[in-house]
Amino acid sequence: MTIIERTGRVVVNPATESGEERVEVQLRPQNLSQFIGQEKLKKNLRVFLAAAKERKEPLDHALFCAAPGLGKTTLANIIAKEMGANLRQTSGPVLDRVGDLAAILTSLSEGDVFFIDEIHRLSRSVEEALYPALEEFKLDIIVGQGPSAKTVKLPLPRFTLVGATTRSGLLTSPLRDRFGIVATLEFYDAAELAQIILRSAAILKVDIDPAAAAEVARRSRGTPRIANRLLRRIRDFAQIEKGRVTLAVAQKALAALEVDQAGLDRMDCLILLSIIEKFGGGPVGLDTIAVAVSEERETVEDVYEPFLIKSGFLARTPRGRVATPLAYAHFGKAVPAGAVPAGAVPAGGTPQSVAEELQFFDGPENGSQSS
Repeated sequence: MTIIERTGRVVVNPATESGEERVEVQLRPQNLSQFIGQEKLKKNLRVFLAAAKERKEPLDHALFCAAPGLGKTTLANIIAKEMGANLRQTSGPVLDRVGDLAAILTSLSEGDVFFIDEIHRLSRSVEEALYPALEEFKLDIIVGQGPSAKTVKLPLPRFTLVGATTRSGLLTSPLRDRFGIVATLEFYDAAELAQIILRSAAILKVDIDPAAAAEVARRSRGTPRIANRLLRRIRDFAQIEKGRVTLAVAQKALAALEVDQAGLDRMDCLILLSIIEKFGGGPVGLDTIAVAVSEERETVEDVYEPFLIKSGFLARTPRGRVATPLAYAHFGKAVPAGAVPAGAVPAGGTPQSVAEELQFFDGPENGSQSS
């Protein structure tokens, strides 16, 4: 069991830590040479890390924007290891008071890496308290109340803040501008995911055929976390059948897990079929889709929609979401005349652009207005 204290410190009891949590940590790359994919980002990070170490300074504050499961937390761990620093990890929703932030910052040592996941969910008061800490390495503390209250600047050790967000469009400009390194992680291609699967299989001591690894990679939605999760479940099927992971075993397991040839899972199919069959292909609002599939709006928007748009199954217009001709063809259905209105977002948009554009043309009428 993992307990997060009010200070954001993560305390793990090894006796009660789940097997899945241990495997997740085990599969994470420990350095940039083990990290597969994101070549441009890795090349730049090597330069930034080498320069910071040569100057004997902490790395500049870094912000990673990406869909879930693309490696933001892994990169934060790698930065800490490459800099020879300690990592303190928390998340935006946990830091709900300035006192929580102060407790963490005052306990940091020189050069430590402070990682905040879902940083776009920080409260306004905590975010504003971060500003002087990031720029001047000082924390403003208010002492006293009423007319006698005064502000005391508490010096902090020089540290590196690493922020991660799945919704870069929700970050305020003052916070975004205080990061010296801003990078967007892209979805992975099948070849990169196949390498990740083969590496993970070696760590887990799973005997897997390259053809099976390629098949799993092709259905992993461009996401390493999903690829590793599918590998662990396919390993279970192979173990029960007392054999290695062949292409046939992988295909049988993926069929049992309801992951189709395009990498769509049951919820992906349910979303697309709801739009096609219940709402005439769209346009339909995000809140309506969420109710139709019995899922949270944020989950549909952050987890399922980016991949469906990138793969060309879903398009967006100012009036809402619409199923594309590719979605109709995938389910063997005829495309109604005028099914995809003009102005739909073309397939292949990046996860960042998907998140950012939602802030501009999604109004309350289609259930996408951010609150």
